[in-house]
Amino acid sequence: MKDYDNWNKKKKEANEEIPRLYTVREIWWCRFGVNIGFEQDGNGKDFLRPAVIVRSFGANICLVIPLTTSKQKHPLRITIGKIQGENASVILSQLRIFDTRRLVEKMGFLDKNKFNELRKAVRNLF
Repeated sequence: MKDYDNWNKKKKEANEEIPRLYTVREIWWCRFGVNIGFEQDGNGKDFLRPAVIVRSFGANICLVIPLTTSKQKHPLRITIGKIQGENASVILSQLRIFDTRRLVEKMGFLDKNKFNELRKAVRNLF
């Protein structure tokens, strides 16, 4: 059973925070929350999931792609290497716009070559 009530509390708290400063290629713990159906959810008490920032749309909005450590093969998953000691992939089908108040903690930067590969894959989606 999905915990929409607790997520709504966390979302209200996040809405009161100040926007974060960010840069493309950064990997952040993000508040993905509880979503509907097959949309990617966050995990744990704060509903977090790591994501890479792919594009900036101004000071308060960015395009992110969530990460997974699942080993499941899929054409819309691209392996990006180790993130905090675990093999990770991006889930291209789950890219979305985020307000920067969903960004919680910066984890680091995605390798430049992997980032360029990721950008090409995003362009090829359309």
